[in-house]
Amino acid sequence: WVSMSPVSSETARDEERIRLFARRPWLWIRARLTRSLRAFFDARGYLEVETPLLLLEIAPETHIEPVPTAGRYLQTSPELCMKRLLAAGYDRIFQICRCFRQGERGERHQPEFTLLEWYRAGIDYQDLMAECEELLVHVAGKLGLGPCLSYQGRRIDLTPPWPRISVAEVFERWGAMPLAQALAEDRFEEVLVNNIEPRLDPVRPTILYDYPPSQAALARLRPDGRPLAERFEIYVAGLELANGFSELTAAHEQRTRFHEARAEQTALGRSPVAMPERFLAALPRMPEAAGIALGLDRLAMLMADRPRIDDVLAFTCDEA
Repeated sequence: WVSMSPVSSETARDEERIRLFARRPWLWIRARLTRSLRAFFDARGYLEVETPLLLLEIAPETHIEPVPTAGRYLQTSPELCMKRLLAAGYDRIFQICRCFRQGERGERHQPEFTLLEWYRAGIDYQDLMAECEELLVHVAGKLGLGPCLSYQGRRIDLTPPWPRISVAEVFERWGAMPLAQALAEDRFEEVLVNNIEPRLDPVRPTILYDYPPSQAALARLRPDGRPLAERFEIYVAGLELANGFSELTAAHEQRTRFHEARAEQTALGRSPVAMPERFLAALPRMPEAAGIALGLDRLAMLMADRPRIDDVLAFTCDEA
């Protein structure tokens, strides 16, 4: 044990005070952003809900590692609980909440982060894409930025409609290998991050859509019989901002996908999470719907023109 001298201790406190206070302008932007989000959903008849952070059941997901605590898990997403509300008859719901995932730390990642998640019955992923466009235009307007904003020296035009491009097309244009090979070798995310994302439109938000079914465990397949999942992601100025899809409501198919994910967790040397039986029991009652998770921290980065997620948090995971 080594004690700090009075001088070094005082210096450390001064450095923290300066560092924390420097974030004040960006935290004001974040606060105004959060208020504008709530106003957007309130005007459209959405109910704000709160679901538990500490869960017995979570979705088995191959590449997301949950945080276990006290015999339960800290939520990686409020998705399953919110869908159970849809199944109980709620038709428009949203939530702003903390989520937790192990092994996520970087300039754009924190192991504890804030998600905006919303669900709406009676629509599909195409309708949800349009609602996302409306949301970002609304937020930028409320923050006084207008339809165009500046992010890291780039002028970003938010005017809808945004460019939309399929996963198959981006792999054909820019993939380091064919899509089928990337899937077979479990290198889909590697190629997407390293070869494709840097080539997406830098000055317009871009919607990437129609994912391979193996990359969309809770999404509905296209009804036209094509082997594609109705999933999309939104990218703005290089930031992966949101992940949405038309919801899968077939309980048998969802159970099969969960079993596959649990087998993949085992193959990776991880203990598979239990099957979420209460969610699966509710799924047949869920109406056709679409839902999306949007990274509020990253949206704050965009609106505050900050390059690091740390800048728009009062405390990072390293400072708490």
